[in-house]
Amino acid sequence: MLAYAVRRVLVSMPILIAATFLVFVMVALSGDPLSELRTRNPPPPPRTFELEAQRLNLDEPLLTRYWGWLTGLFRGDFGPSTQSTLQIGPELFARFVVTFRLIALAMLVALVLAVIVGVISAVKQYSGTDYTFTFAGFLFLSMPSFWFAILLKEAGISFNNAVGSQVLFTIGDSSVFVEGGTWAQFTDILGHMILPTISLALLSFAAWSRFQRASMLEVLGSDYVRLARAKGLRQRKVMTRHALRTALIPLTTVTALDLGAIISGAVITEIVYQWRGAGSFLLESIDRNDVYAVSGWLLVAATFIILFNLAADLLYAVLDPRIRYA
Repeated sequence: MLAYAVRRVLVSMPILIAATFLVFVMVALSGDPLSELRTRNPPPPPRTFELEAQRLNLDEPLLTRYWGWLTGLFRGDFGPSTQSTLQIGPELFARFVVTFRLIALAMLVALVLAVIVGVISAVKQYSGTDYTFTFAGFLFLSMPSFWFAILLKEAGISFNNAVGSQVLFTIGDSSVFVEGGTWAQFTDILGHMILPTISLALLSFAAWSRFQRASMLEVLGSDYVRLARAKGLRQRKVMTRHALRTALIPLTTVTALDLGAIISGAVITEIVYQWRGAGSFLLESIDRNDVYAVSGWLLVAATFIILFNLAADLLYAVLDPRIRYA
């Protein structure tokens, strides 16, 4: 299994490099990083433009700039930002910590709901419960992520106004001033995550529950499940040990493939709730034509997706002992 993991990582490296190169070129050719200086009134002296172009390596060929950025990553240098006071590396990782905690909690909630709903729908196929879950799933699937996030935010504001106190936080990823120590800070962060987590988790759960239902129905109709029932095994043991374990494999694949969509959904969710996470960092960097910041953002996100897909592949052997990696 270790050799398989190393081989997968090595195969993913050219894909990662190609992705960063394409983004680097597209962002570099899409706008002028010095546009903010050019719009100032009165305009800065020409020497200012020369110094800023040298700082951003704009006086070098595009391929040279990309190679310098790529080799600098091994030294922990993410390159210069259009904002001279911004250190891209520390800022990028600080923002992604905020985003990843939202993604992790949303995925956990979505997976638990998807497994529960999918199993119940499969066991009670064509019943009122199944039709109710199916309707709810298609309802959430049809909702745009930004619209659903805005609805939840407005509902949270209305609820706070109704009870006359701040119960649901609708702005920011944490409060500016929190008294009471570490536990108070933890509960404050958790309180700010309630609405964004719900808005991101329910949209993912809707699709995953349908996959889990279909996978569970296929497994329940298989020969080895019928044999287990014929041998007199209890229904709970048949469902958990024989059926559910195998039915989780397709859901694992879908979850890994949907991670990119979840990250994009987190970007939209952060904008709606005004979080200082990776989503706002990406949009701010694009607005400033900050080539190195956008490329660094993609590098971190793509690396996370690659590692998550690798973990999903290795999880197959845990869910199904028949799977082995040579």
